[in-house]
Amino acid sequence: MRYAVFFYLYMMQGLPAGFSLTALANYLTAEGVNPSVIGSFAAVVGLPWAFQFVWGTVIDRYQGSALGRREPWVVGAQSLAFLASLSLLLVRNPVTQVQTLAWLFFAHSIFASVQDASVDAMAISVIREEERGRVNAFMRAGFLLGTGLGAAVFSHLLRRYGFFSAALTLSLSLLVLTLLTFFIRERPEDRLLPFRRKSQTAFSEPIVRPTVWRSPDFRWLFSELFKGLLARRSLVLFGAVVAAYLSVSLFVRAYNYHLIQVLGWADTSVSFLTGTYGMLVATVSALVGGYLADWLGNRRFLLIVLALITGYLLIFNLIAESWRWPSVAQAGLIAFYFMDPFISVAAMPMLMAVCRPGVEGSQFTTYMAFVNLSDIAGTYLAGQALLYTGAPVIGLVAGGLVALALLAVFFLVRLPTVVAR
Repeated sequence: MRYAVFFYLYMMQGLPAGFSLTALANYLTAEGVNPSVIGSFAAVVGLPWAFQFVWGTVIDRYQGSALGRREPWVVGAQSLAFLASLSLLLVRNPVTQVQTLAWLFFAHSIFASVQDASVDAMAISVIREEERGRVNAFMRAGFLLGTGLGAAVFSHLLRRYGFFSAALTLSLSLLVLTLLTFFIRERPEDRLLPFRRKSQTAFSEPIVRPTVWRSPDFRWLFSELFKGLLARRSLVLFGAVVAAYLSVSLFVRAYNYHLIQVLGWADTSVSFLTGTYGMLVATVSALVGGYLADWLGNRRFLLIVLALITGYLLIFNLIAESWRWPSVAQAGLIAFYFMDPFISVAAMPMLMAVCRPGVEGSQFTTYMAFVNLSDIAGTYLAGQALLYTGAPVIGLVAGGLVALALLAVFFLVRLPTVVAR
């Protein structure tokens, strides 16, 4: 049940991301919108995710409820995100209303980022350490599947039925998934509704005794949070992970632009390929990567992953002349999607492991905030860089950044492990 719940909660996060940052971004590119404008659009949409460390601290502070520690935050944030998505129906022409569209997605992202922080905090609370690699794989697979569906389905709806129909479909999808969340218990002793008494079992005593949670004060929370974030091992590991995500985002945005504007691909073709074969590769990579991470160990697997990504980016961009052949271009785009899930299933359990007790939710959501911000920053920087250079050069720079991340992790694993107290 844990695997299924976290899979669908992350899939719910992926749908709007696939719509806004893939289907809509590719649509605007095909319509001739300046790449710097599209990069700024993506930056505005992703800005709320940079404040997840604030949400995480508040969630850790206020967590006492008959519904569970994190469940009220998850349900409440999802409900508000659905309501915010209805504002997208006010847009009539996304090409001429890019700025308005960006701020409407910004409002949705505020509540979506709170939901993400709540789900991450819940994951750390309920996932056993020996399961973290596999559950993280399911979480990332759910997000990638949602992103793929968002890219493929909404790109088709945009072209065939218009923006209004695409936005309405997104809102209805979020509503259905939000209603499903009401039927989930975080722990066996939690209630489904705050005003309804728990059903009694045939046993005279409850199988699981309720745990009384004491909410710490903000001063202690921030003190422990900064101790965890500024530890040497945490800084080195997190810096390498952010560099890897930034590089991946930097290249894929530049490559999508190259396919549409330089090679003349239709935006629907790029989005469809991303949302079908690309997401199939990503989902399989996430699931296989979860077992590999548990089998090989997260440290060793992360080194292998960073080495593979470095090789891919450097080699594929050095043979950029062959991109004009559709088979090579398609294979390159599909193969790209092994990178994100492999990084996630290797790095996320390591980041969970360095979180300090008592502030796990705050510390991990801070990590995720900067991971999400690096993804958005890569899109923004790609939009600016494309004004001066081409995708192959940007891809080589991205490969160099991942190579630096590989060196950082290599030296990190040689450091003695220090357990946070």
